[in-house]
Amino acid sequence: MTGLVVCVVVLALATAFGLVRAVCDGRMRVRATDGAVRLSAAELGGPLGARATLVQFSTVFCQPCRATRRVLLEVAGMVEGVAHVEVDAEARLELVRRLEVRRTPTVLVLDADGRVVRRATGQPRRADVIAAVGQAV
Repeated sequence: MTGLVVCVVVLALATAFGLVRAVCDGRMRVRATDGAVRLSAAELGGPLGARATLVQFSTVFCQPCRATRRVLLEVAGMVEGVAHVEVDAEARLELVRRLEVRRTPTVLVLDADGRVVRRATGQPRRADVIAAVGQAV
């Protein structure tokens, strides 16, 4: 009987974790420390956009990173002055640690001055990216 109780508890916890992650994954957020962070083109390894920049931290084996790249490139193509910069998280560990990137894909939305205004961990939805760019512009 104890094994059955343990099994039910483990299944309930796993289901709760999955539901929380599904709700939170890919949501654009503002963190208190993000507004103070300012990134330059030299740090990112690519040019910043005139109005906003979509920065994607990814890794070679990250499957959701490919879909995220398509979404960000599409949004950058839709809005003039918005650039997309992809950063290899494995090659830029000092930047990953500084920005507290915990998993890939992580997307940062920068304003024209290079300040972080929004952040998403996981694959963001196109509508959320568009709204975040609108707030950054």
